[in-house]
Amino acid sequence: MDVEDFDVSDDGRFIAYVINEDGVSRLRLLDPATGRVRNANLPAGDIVGLSIAPWGQIAFTLASATSPGDAFVLDPGTMAVTQWTHSETGGLDPRVNRAPELVTVTSFDGLKVSGLLYRPDPARFPGKRPLIVNIHGGPEGQSRPGFLGRANYLVNELGIALFLPNVRGSTGYGKAFVARDNGPFKREDAVRDIGAFLDVLAQDPALDASRFGDAGGSYGGYMCYASAIRFAGHFRAAQCTVAISNFVTFLEHTQSYRRDLRRVEYGDERDPVQRAKLIEISPLTRIREIKVPLFVVTGGNDPRVPPSEAAQVVGAVRANGGEVWHMIAADEGHGYRKKANVDYNFWADVLFWQKYLLN
Repeated sequence: MDVEDFDVSDDGRFIAYVINEDGVSRLRLLDPATGRVRNANLPAGDIVGLSIAPWGQIAFTLASATSPGDAFVLDPGTMAVTQWTHSETGGLDPRVNRAPELVTVTSFDGLKVSGLLYRPDPARFPGKRPLIVNIHGGPEGQSRPGFLGRANYLVNELGIALFLPNVRGSTGYGKAFVARDNGPFKREDAVRDIGAFLDVLAQDPALDASRFGDAGGSYGGYMCYASAIRFAGHFRAAQCTVAISNFVTFLEHTQSYRRDLRRVEYGDERDPVQRAKLIEISPLTRIREIKVPLFVVTGGNDPRVPPSEAAQVVGAVRANGGEVWHMIAADEGHGYRKKANVDYNFWADVLFWQKYLLN
């Protein structure tokens, strides 16, 4: 549990602070004279920009399932919360978006890991629903219960459940948790965390365990490949974006300004022992074990994960007779930013999931 932000009132009567509790921002007020703590009643979401006005009101921005990121004010006397802005949502009613459920499991070594599960409306989509497990990048990152944006279409219109896991190495759970995947000899422990989630999700009576999909971007793209290999029997398809496929070639070709930083996280390919382990755990080494259809998304100008990482996988899978969709935007880098490319990518994703999860 991390303290993410705080502010002290001008008169010193209280301290407002935000903690990260399994990805959810919790706003609390502390009376330093008595030690009393009061909790603000807010939707599950992500708070930024906390500030106390000279007259005592507390302002902040909150993003949640139903709010893309709006200004809220808390009265410290009454604890009443007022939403000051209502962001544009393109004519869609954000109130239909469903807040996520927290799923906590015990991994192979006793470590508690958690994630966020977004379920479709059971009244509109009865019966067992397909699921996409979408793994965040970083690995120093965290999936939080903010606004899903266009991903709401998958849940609200296609009836696909969405699970966002926070495996070991994620931020928000303390320094020890962040370091639990460091180096090549601990890297696959994070992949094994996905297996612990799958064991629990497969038993959920509202989910169809025969229609699970695997997704992720950047480091999450590595996790996407690795999970499709290790848990081949659990996934029907995998959509991996700007993904690391071989840790050695990645470290050798990523931009020099970030290479040393990545060596601290993943391992040093110049050391023979670490190099051998990096090759062993790289998805490209076990690419023949990927039996499900892949959708590989690449940025042609990516300085972080070079497009050669995708080309290696696409070529190897096709050589093995596997099916691969490959999208490469020549004018994009590490993740798509231009609207035309983002839109094209999204609708291609929809077609991919419709074919392999819904049909």
